[in-house]
Amino acid sequence: MISFIKHLRVSDHLLKLLLLLLSQARDNLLFLQGWFHKFPQYRNTDLFITGESYAGHYIPQLAKLMVEINKKAKLFNLKGIALGNPVLEFATDLNSRAEYFWSHGLISDSTYKMFTSACNYSRYVSEYYRDSVSSQVSERIDVCIEDETVDYLNRKDVRRALHARLIGVRRWEICSNILDYELLNIEIPTFNIVGSLIKAGIPVLVYSGDQDSVIPLTGSRTVVHRVAKELGLDTTVPYRVWFAGKQVGGWTQVYGNNIFSFATIRGTSHEAPFSQPERSLMLFKSFLEGKPLPEVFVISY
Repeated sequence: MISFIKHLRVSDHLLKLLLLLLSQARDNLLFLQGWFHKFPQYRNTDLFITGESYAGHYIPQLAKLMVEINKKAKLFNLKGIALGNPVLEFATDLNSRAEYFWSHGLISDSTYKMFTSACNYSRYVSEYYRDSVSSQVSERIDVCIEDETVDYLNRKDVRRALHARLIGVRRWEICSNILDYELLNIEIPTFNIVGSLIKAGIPVLVYSGDQDSVIPLTGSRTVVHRVAKELGLDTTVPYRVWFAGKQVGGWTQVYGNNIFSFATIRGTSHEAPFSQPERSLMLFKSFLEGKPLPEVFVISY
C-alpha cells in the first residue's frame, strides 16, 4: 500500500486522505489478526471478502494489506474478493449516471444532452461535499435521500418488532455524522489496487445490479474493461447470459482464466442481495466454488 501511494502524484490533501484510508485498512487488519489469534482453528479455512458500494474502497485496501502480510508469514488464506456496484473510480462511476438514465428511457434526449454537456455529476458531488456548490445547480440535493425507508424503520412498532433500541441517538439514519465519515475519500481511485490484487493471483469479481442508478453498471463495465486491458488480460468468456433457475440471472464476462470477472444481476438495485436474494445467492455460490455462472436454465420435473 505504501509503495502504491509513493507512485502517485497527489496533492497534500489527497495524500492525507490516502493515509487516512490506509489507517482504516490497518484497523480492519488488526481486527482480523486478533480474530484468527483467538480462533486459530479457522486459520486455514478459505477466506473470501465481499462488500458493496463504498466497499470498492475498503475491501481492496484491506485485501492488499493481507497480501503484504502473507509475504512475511502466511496468516490469511485469502481466496478472492467480490465487489458489488463498487466505487472504483469516482468520475467514471458517477458520470455514468447520465448514460444509464438515458439508456433506460428515464430522461429525454434533451435532458441527456444537458446532463452531459452543461453538467458534470462528479463535479457537483465533489462541490456538495465541500459545501461549495457552484451556480450550475440552483438547489441543494440530499444525495442520501431514502425518506420512506427511514421513516418506516423509525416507527415504534417496527423498532419493537426488530428489537432495536436507540442508544445515544433520537433517530436511526442511513447516513450519519456520528461516524465522522470522510466523504472526500470517495474521490480516491482504487482500481489500481484491484489490479495489483489480480497480479498477486487473487480472483476478483465485480458485479452490478442492472437497475442500480447509484453506481450504474455502465461505469463499472468501463472500469473493469480498463483494468483488464492494462493488465493485458484476454477475454476467456465473452459477454454472455447466465441463468438462475428457469430465468435469466444476468450477464457476465470473464478475463484471464477466471482471475477477473464481471457480472450483472437482473432486476437488481443498489445492494443487490436486498432486492434479488435468489439470483445473488447463485452468483455467490458460483464465485465461492470457482465455477462459471450457469449457462443453461434448469427444468425440474
